[in-house]
Amino acid sequence: MKRRLGSLAVSLLVVAAALAPAGCATLDQLASTLVNLKRLQFRIGQVTGFRLAGIDLGRASSLSQLTAYDALSLAGAYASRRLPAELVVEVEALNPNDGTAGAPRTTSTLTSLECRLLVDGRPTVTGNIDQPFEIPGTGQAAVVPIRLSLDLYEFFGEKRYADLVDLALALGGARRDTSRISLDALPTVTTPLGNITYPGRITIVGGQFR
Repeated sequence: MKRRLGSLAVSLLVVAAALAPAGCATLDQLASTLVNLKRLQFRIGQVTGFRLAGIDLGRASSLSQLTAYDALSLAGAYASRRLPAELVVEVEALNPNDGTAGAPRTTSTLTSLECRLLVDGRPTVTGNIDQPFEIPGTGQAAVVPIRLSLDLYEFFGEKRYADLVDLALALGGARRDTSRISLDALPTVTTPLGNITYPGRITIVGGQFR
């Protein structure tokens, strides 16, 4: 991560050199930008709104807890080799530039978070935020939702019906486990010089800000 952000800093400083005749104000803005980019961190908070073949799995933790109708519906979808899932991955973004330790309080605007969802390490679908999000420097995380749709059978069709439903329950059931997923992401943030995309992709996981 430090190497990637270092590359971004070098790129911005090259631009700053070109803008030097514009005066110190532009360079001061650029310095503030570098601080923001170094400190913006992400983690997966939770998965919400999970539906499998149109069925809300949020209250079930095992196949036996599904109603007979829901279990038959899922079995029929599996037999047709199609198990469409909808979910919202709530990413938490942290900007700790809160005005302490002599640093100014700043706000970063996340304009893009292009990402690919990995389930148990397996790459699946891509997604992005549907609007810009301001990440204020308050020391508190802002929630950035990413809405995704994927066909679990397409990516995990080798699994038996019960195992595939168990996977879906682990993702969006009552005992959902964010350690089963990660995001391979490429953030873009607004700066005084315009939108800046990170020079390298980052991995967003649950539990720990990165």
